[in-house]
Amino acid sequence: MRKPETQSDSVAKLSQSNGSNFFSSGLRQKIDQLMNILWAGGVNNPMDSIEQLSYLIFLRLLSERDEQAAHIEKGYQRVFSGAWAKYAWGNFVTLTGPHLFDAVRGAIEKLIQLPGLSETGQKLFRGAFLKIYDPPTLKAVIETIHQMDLAPHEGHDLKGDMYEYLLSKLSQSGTNGQFRTPRHIIDLIVALVDPQPGRRICDPACGTAGFLISAYTYILRRHTKPADLARGIVDGQLLKQAQWKFLEEHAFTGFDNDANMVKIAILNLYLHQLERARIEHHNPLTTTQGGQYPGTRYDVILANPPFAGRVQKESILADINLDTRDTELLFLKWFLDHLTDNGRAGVIVPNGVLFGSGKADRKMREQLLTTCDLQAVVALPSGVFKPYSGVGTAIFIFQKGRPTESVWFYELTADGFSLDDKRTPIEGNDIPDILAKWPNREEGPNSFRVPAERIRGNGWQLTPARYKPVRFDRVQHDAPADILAEIIRIEMELAERAEKLNQAIRAK
Repeated sequence: MRKPETQSDSVAKLSQSNGSNFFSSGLRQKIDQLMNILWAGGVNNPMDSIEQLSYLIFLRLLSERDEQAAHIEKGYQRVFSGAWAKYAWGNFVTLTGPHLFDAVRGAIEKLIQLPGLSETGQKLFRGAFLKIYDPPTLKAVIETIHQMDLAPHEGHDLKGDMYEYLLSKLSQSGTNGQFRTPRHIIDLIVALVDPQPGRRICDPACGTAGFLISAYTYILRRHTKPADLARGIVDGQLLKQAQWKFLEEHAFTGFDNDANMVKIAILNLYLHQLERARIEHHNPLTTTQGGQYPGTRYDVILANPPFAGRVQKESILADINLDTRDTELLFLKWFLDHLTDNGRAGVIVPNGVLFGSGKADRKMREQLLTTCDLQAVVALPSGVFKPYSGVGTAIFIFQKGRPTESVWFYELTADGFSLDDKRTPIEGNDIPDILAKWPNREEGPNSFRVPAERIRGNGWQLTPARYKPVRFDRVQHDAPADILAEIIRIEMELAERAEKLNQAIRAK
């Protein structure tokens, strides 16, 4: 009988899913080729490169879907017909020079007006324009995208993996401060929170939607047959039809105040079969958008919000009701306000939140521990976000609705990568140990429990070092009589040598 897959096993495989298929598909090489072509052609900002490739990849997929529907559905009205036919992908492949430039520019700038374009497409092409001004470069990009094999391989749809690899170029560049939470840290947080089908999941600072996609993959994996998992297939076949419908249409919400990141998140979700996920250009700390969002609550919140920022006092929503301009505290208050009763959260906070002595800092920690069950504080090494930031951070895992009785602390010292700017893979990795100890909150060299009353008595401070138990190692010593005998022997030997040296000096 096959051993059932545990939560730890499930997470250990998350980042491995489809990896070998993706790397053997040739898509990685094509992405590298596209980035090199754009760089040589004058598109030097990786954010611009990814944005432009997103538009073109979506255009190809939309055209192919249009072609497939026309062959399958009787009476289907083609999207790319009539005046819009010139914007179909197949037309681009045949054009060169100024004709190609004009056709692609027209498609990107006018596609938002296309009748029947999905809400995803409308958001993606809002305010879009072509930034690849060199016609030969544009031709080379079109040809390379056209050569990409985007069909499923051995039952795996690799388009999502392809786009994740493309987005890794963004994190490698660190351009304009844009870098993503490492995938293995995202997967760890999702595993600790353990999102379930039928739950509304939100990331209010979603960036490229990494948390939402990890939660989706996690749910699929936990509802895939063990035999399929053994073959590397993650299809969520055990989910019921109603659960599938909820996942696709209602489960995922993301906000970001960067319009470019919103577009990237939209296409990332689209390529992971989540084209109906709700992604909005929105700052939840300052904008109500007609009063639609302040009252909305979510069953799960996953986030790594901006750190060390300060919002203009006049811009902060009154319902947040916290006397501070610090974004990390404002977001923490937002998490608490927008979780449902029994809702769970996994969020990253800077270390200052753990020990800050300001009135707002103390208030937030007290509110967190008295209105929520703060189940875990996982201290992360400061090198996790290198080379772009050396800030020390921690993970909070909490559930709303009942006060904290005790907090499980874990000091993560190694995450499988070096903690210098290179972040190269290493053998040391505490993540499997965290996942193994998590179900029973086991104590060990890196982990310990602290009663809430003790934390309260320390001004609600959450720094692990303040509570870490002092561990004494038993050392085996020789018997005192043996030690004394050894000292006497050594002294006698020294005295004998001194006498010999003295005699030698006298003889001279």
